[in-house]
Amino acid sequence: MAELDHTSLVEAQGLVKVYNGAGPSVAVLKGVSFGVQRGELVAVTGISGSGKTTLLNLLGCLDRPSAGRVLIEGVDTESLTSDQLATLRGERIGFVFQHSHLLKHLSALENTLLPFTMAGHPPDTVRAMEMLESVGLAHRAHHRPAELSGGEKQRVAIARALVREPDLILADEPTGSLDRQTGSDIAALLTSLVGGKAGRSVIIVTHQPELIAGSARQVRLADGRLE
Repeated sequence: MAELDHTSLVEAQGLVKVYNGAGPSVAVLKGVSFGVQRGELVAVTGISGSGKTTLLNLLGCLDRPSAGRVLIEGVDTESLTSDQLATLRGERIGFVFQHSHLLKHLSALENTLLPFTMAGHPPDTVRAMEMLESVGLAHRAHHRPAELSGGEKQRVAIARALVREPDLILADEPTGSLDRQTGSDIAALLTSLVGGKAGRSVIIVTHQPELIAGSARQVRLADGRLE
């Protein structure tokens, strides 16, 4: 196993993920180890089926590994209960997906407020509006997803991911369904989130590493292993 930097915000240590179904078991990850420091931007690349999304789901505590560990600032997430993991995700991790996953019946503002609702906290409308302003969409706060472009919906998703000031942003193919110029704009916005007073880190799974070339450390997966 590669030696890891124990000042990392998040660490993968020998991650293995095996899916068992009706047919033969499938090992998607086969012993992946790396760390991401505070204030770092990391691009995870690789062909379809190489394990990128599975890795992101494990790092974001959306799933548990078959073997190995995920540590958040030295805390082994395997030791946490389901409720503790939900709290960790809600308070310290923000997620952005390829398809923004906005609720169709809610406005941009209401979608941005969802993390407060899901955590059982009073909605902070001022904070949500600040986040929409930061992604250039304060003027679209009361529009529903059907009234927004693909790029605007991704900006709302980013505002939603940021609204509770997480330490770590995980973005899974956030530009995959966008045209190239809009994708470049979204990649630039995600890149701009790195660092700051909180030392925020961003991990982006992408098929288009050239969109963030020069600003990120690249980690390439092939057949479930790091190249």
